[in-house]
Amino acid sequence: MILEPVAYFRAPLAGKFGLPRQSGVAPSLKGEVVLEPAFRGTEALRGLEGFDYLWLIWGFSLNGTSPEGKTTVRPPRLGGNARVGVFASRSPFRPNPLGLSCVRIERISPDGITVLGADLADGTPIYDIKPYLPYADAFPQARGGYTDSVEWQPLQVEFPEALRSALGETDTAALAEILSQDPRPAFHDDPERVYALEYRGRTVRFRVNGSVVTVLQDQD
Repeated sequence: MILEPVAYFRAPLAGKFGLPRQSGVAPSLKGEVVLEPAFRGTEALRGLEGFDYLWLIWGFSLNGTSPEGKTTVRPPRLGGNARVGVFASRSPFRPNPLGLSCVRIERISPDGITVLGADLADGTPIYDIKPYLPYADAFPQARGGYTDSVEWQPLQVEFPEALRSALGETDTAALAEILSQDPRPAFHDDPERVYALEYRGRTVRFRVNGSVVTVLQDQD
């Protein structure tokens, strides 16, 4: 089987650091599904306007494949130490580097789709687009394995007022959602360490102390 991208993703986050660990946890984060020329202006999206959400099947282009023979991973939800089988995880390090994300449709145009809540980096190849079907895709009472027993508490995020004004309301909300999920490696716990992520070409620096993320004054 040969897979060719049907679209590429355009997003504020270019690298892996800071990306939401799942789709939907940063619902204000906006991105663009930009169709490849063969699909632009065609009827490929006809009927999609009747749906609120869609599935994206995409490639972990920043990771590559999992090391040969590696069948377990260490989920951040378990602190980065306990191991589970790769097929019991959403780890990007997989035998075949494919991701699956559910995103909210904001706008549809002949060239693509504006979506909210994606966990994809800028430039990610998208191999397929499918509508989300509530009657078939939603199982609210389903068990969630170890995610049921290990509660994930979002962090409180504090911005300097000048940076809030520079970013604007939409980007401030999206960044707050990203940072509240604690993008640090699970084993890091140094309140003095400064981390940095790139958002729309701007370097955003922050510290984490306990349950509070403090975004530092913009130095760019």
